[in-house]
Amino acid sequence: MKNLIYISLLFLMVIACDQSGQSNDEPFEAMPVEGVYDSLLADETGADDYGMRRYVMALLKEGPNREQDSAEVAQIQRAHLDNITRMAEEGMLVMAGPFFDNWEVKGIYIFAVETIEEAEELTKTDPAIQAGRLVMELHPWYGSAALMKMGDMHEKLAKKSI
Repeated sequence: MKNLIYISLLFLMVIACDQSGQSNDEPFEAMPVEGVYDSLLADETGADDYGMRRYVMALLKEGPNREQDSAEVAQIQRAHLDNITRMAEEGMLVMAGPFFDNWEVKGIYIFAVETIEEAEELTKTDPAIQAGRLVMELHPWYGSAALMKMGDMHEKLAKKSI
């Protein structure tokens, strides 16, 4: 039964990704889902009828000002990580993380907001953005409302904090 639910969610996400020309109000034809629906959890996470919700995804790219000395870079990075923690604790940031390759995109954020304007206000609080080490490219995104519970799960897995 779990596999059927996972396959259904994967199918819905694939279809949602292929709806570029359609409104997100009703992104695809509704199909009944068998399983255990939890209306309280759906309300808590802001889930729509498909178990999905709107977010804003940020691509953190190299900024124009990357000439700081190592001490200043360490200070900016510490403040950047503290800001990530603050936004996550406030429920505004549901996922964040760096990329490990040498790509111009250094990391991602997934903001639990519905508009680019809301996400822009949050990006202004990032010390790495303020210092010009990073810039953010923002995109509206439609994904599983289960991401809203990612922070709770992460706390149970982490032995150390950032």
